[in-house]
Amino acid sequence: MVGMIRIAAKQPQFQAGQLVRHRRYGYRGVVVALDVRCRADEAWYRQNRTQPDRNQPWYHVLVDGTSQVTYAAESSLKADEEKAEVSHPLLDVYFEPFDGNRYVRNEKPWSGW
Repeated sequence: MVGMIRIAAKQPQFQAGQLVRHRRYGYRGVVVALDVRCRADEAWYRQNRTQPDRNQPWYHVLVDGTSQVTYAAESSLKADEEKAEVSHPLLDVYFEPFDGNRYVRNEKPWSGW
């Protein structure tokens, strides 16, 4: 087949347990799970104010100081330099204690999507 090139999927920049900060909204949190591309349905995606590219890693993030879990595109996040613990009611469900740099993800499957 002439002209057919397969592009490898982008490797995720963040991993479960890593602290992140949202570039636009400024909230910080911890990645609990990730998808190699957006798995939300079209209606949810259209309601997203920024509508980042669906074909990039997307992350389920436990938001610090709340009980919220967000679903954010990789391009919307950056590594959180604060290195401080996160306060969220689901931390003990999915993580081992904070090691001073990140959380260690346990074996409990993510129940989202």
